[in-house]
Amino acid sequence: MQNPERDTPYTVIDYDRLVANLQRHQVRTQQQGIAARPHAKTHKTPQISKLQLDYGARGITLATIGEAEVFVDAGVTDIFLAYPLWLTPNKARRLQAIAVKARIAIGVDSVDGAHQAMKTLGVTPIEFLIEVDSGHHRSGCDPALVTPIAEALHQHGAKLRGIFTYPGHSYHPDTKDDASQDEVAALTLAANTLEAAGYSVAERSGGSTPSLHSTQDFLTETRAGVYALGDAQQLELGTMAMEDIALSIVTTVVSARTNTAVVDAGSKVMGADKASFATGYGRVLGQPEARIVAMSEHHATLKFPEGSPPFSPGDILHLIPNHVCNAVNLVDEIVVRAEGSTPQTWAVAARGRNS
Repeated sequence: MQNPERDTPYTVIDYDRLVANLQRHQVRTQQQGIAARPHAKTHKTPQISKLQLDYGARGITLATIGEAEVFVDAGVTDIFLAYPLWLTPNKARRLQAIAVKARIAIGVDSVDGAHQAMKTLGVTPIEFLIEVDSGHHRSGCDPALVTPIAEALHQHGAKLRGIFTYPGHSYHPDTKDDASQDEVAALTLAANTLEAAGYSVAERSGGSTPSLHSTQDFLTETRAGVYALGDAQQLELGTMAMEDIALSIVTTVVSARTNTAVVDAGSKVMGADKASFATGYGRVLGQPEARIVAMSEHHATLKFPEGSPPFSPGDILHLIPNHVCNAVNLVDEIVVRAEGSTPQTWAVAARGRNS
């Protein structure tokens, strides 16, 4: 039995693994000849973004103005909101306020969105990237139909930085290997279309953690984010190994039977995500064959292979959530442990900043 320094469950980061992941990403992007602009919605923690910048990132990606306000206040000065925002007057005022302190870019994927943004922003240093759909079929316009959006921005004197996409269909074993090719094809068509119409395309932004290894040098930057911490989805997809996982949930066994344990960490700390390809509700750090086979709000049921050493009530385990972004957003703080150092506590400062 182990005695943790705090009551379980709680979320912990292995600092040494985090840094190793950042170092590998820096080398990988340098070899590919592209820049890194990691998505910080994964961790919502300024200390991690500052480490990412230390390890070569040119800036960060975020999803909301609220997140951007937190990171700008923490000293981050280059942010891209990779989402087609619909700006109200209040949101426009908030964007203009942070644009005084940092370089800000936002996404747009429609003529209406472009007109609305410029109507509310007025004269602004904020830059724009047009989002194109590369096969995920969420947001993003047809890559052949980017010119009217560029014309709408130009009409208002807005600065068009470039184009971007999200190959979200890389999050499936059947499409993972094709997603990067789809991404390049969509961005190539969009770039060629804009350039033929006389527009400059300085940035071609894309990427995801599952497609990192096949990302091509046609991109100017990758916005992958999960690579820093890892999660069970990346294990399932084969894009990260067990020894790369830097974030886990520390939990206590509260009930045990043969090859089965019930722990005190459930969906309210782990998240409830379970992709169609997932083999469970999460994984157990250091136990590659174990699976979380059932998830309640405050408990999870773990199944171990036949012949595994038995666990007893009071034993401490580390669980790997299926989707790290959701798990981080469920806690106010994270314990950070480094070899030979006193543990630290980092606040999840952008938690709940959803608008």
